[in-house]
Amino acid sequence: MGKKLLTFDFGASSGRGILADFDGSRLDFREIHRFVNDPVQAFGHYYWDILRLFGEIKTGIGNLYREGVKDVASMGVDTWGVDFALLDEYDKPLSNPFYYRDSLTDGAMERVYSVIPKAELYDRTGIQFMKFNTIFQLEAIRHRYPKLLERAKTMLLMPDMLNYMLTGVKTAELSMASTTQLMDVRTRSWDREIFDRLGIPTDMLVPITDPGRVIGNTSAQILDETRMSIPVVSVCGHDTGSAVIAVPMKPGESCAYISCGTWSLLGVELSEPNTTDRAFAVEYTNEAGFGRTIRFLKNIMGLWIYQEIKRELEHEFGKIDYATLDAEIEAARPLAAFIDPDAGDFFEKGHMIEKVRNYCRVTGQTVPEKRGEILRCVLESLAMKYRYATEQLEKILDKPIDTIRVVGGGCKDKLLMKFTAKASARPVMAGPVEATAVGNTCAQLIAIGEIENIWQARQLVSDSCDVKEYSPDNRDGWEDAYGRFLDIIDKGE
Repeated sequence: MGKKLLTFDFGASSGRGILADFDGSRLDFREIHRFVNDPVQAFGHYYWDILRLFGEIKTGIGNLYREGVKDVASMGVDTWGVDFALLDEYDKPLSNPFYYRDSLTDGAMERVYSVIPKAELYDRTGIQFMKFNTIFQLEAIRHRYPKLLERAKTMLLMPDMLNYMLTGVKTAELSMASTTQLMDVRTRSWDREIFDRLGIPTDMLVPITDPGRVIGNTSAQILDETRMSIPVVSVCGHDTGSAVIAVPMKPGESCAYISCGTWSLLGVELSEPNTTDRAFAVEYTNEAGFGRTIRFLKNIMGLWIYQEIKRELEHEFGKIDYATLDAEIEAARPLAAFIDPDAGDFFEKGHMIEKVRNYCRVTGQTVPEKRGEILRCVLESLAMKYRYATEQLEKILDKPIDTIRVVGGGCKDKLLMKFTAKASARPVMAGPVEATAVGNTCAQLIAIGEIENIWQARQLVSDSCDVKEYSPDNRDGWEDAYGRFLDIIDKGE
């Protein structure tokens, strides 16, 4: 008999519930619930509305019951990284979780480095320095709102918090814990010395456990509300960790992957962490993957800039479909101007069109005016940054990368895929689009004993999902343009 498996995938801008049907050899997916996930601004900060997100899970489960689907074998939850909830002595949230792009962490990095030098912190944790990392959020709370930490009895990262709300079981899943910059990258356990040196309490920590196990059934309260009782699996709770399970690569294949969405995560899968001086110099991160592998990757800004520009345009002109924007991008002059997608100005919300124009202005380039010109600049720059990160990866590993495999929602952007093949001079294999949900489902199948391991999962992905190839042909002008891109990002720094 086939199995039905339920995935809830929470991205930093939207979420979805997806039901998978597994017949023993193939997976079929359908969306059963989709919802917006926007942060809420209140009391001087941006927060995640954790109760509403939990409500969306219950709505999705209820939708299945109303459809007559009552035999769900398991479910799993994944989210973006780093963010967390603090619970009090009554196991109630002390506040809504802070939104990782909030200004809370301003100044926190410098305070941490004054206690733990960057080189030591990287060697201990293997994690890229990003101002929103959990370590900096906790330092910011200690600095600004110390009573919150004094009262905190439990810290749960976002998917672990949602799993706790579903089952009453507290867990700290490995792939999520690795994003905090508070985990020992070699032992895969909390680095309590870091907490102690920063004055952050450790009694709120839950032991780190591996993904791929059933943690409990949904609670009696969920059963009462939805008429459903479902075993909950601790999958790779970090969405990139789930997405990498679904990269349909073969053992020994010389490829890099890109999990492409609001963020782009470009890297390879390793058996052990790499914290060499070369890796530290370019800040490649070592995050934990399924089966205690290492996701050795670089965080790149991704489609965030494009999405923010589209929001600005729609605020002024009303709804604009992607096909209209694609036509305007294709009509714009190619390789006219570039930005560094990871420049600091692009991190925070607001005024993104002017930020792009200003970057081009201060770096002495032609300033894009029309919306097609602006968006072409963004997509071509992102493709160039993929090449730049891939070449850094080759130098660190001292071996060539022949192919780029892209998974996630960015696969649907055909122009970005074409530009990536041309910029990198490598074939691009794009798909599956719903990689996070696919990888989440595969972890569930392993947990309930339907498949054995990650390589069997990847073969299942190959058999079940479409992959489109983009060849690096017609590259006139791209090599010269890459040289200009390198000069421009140097100027931007």
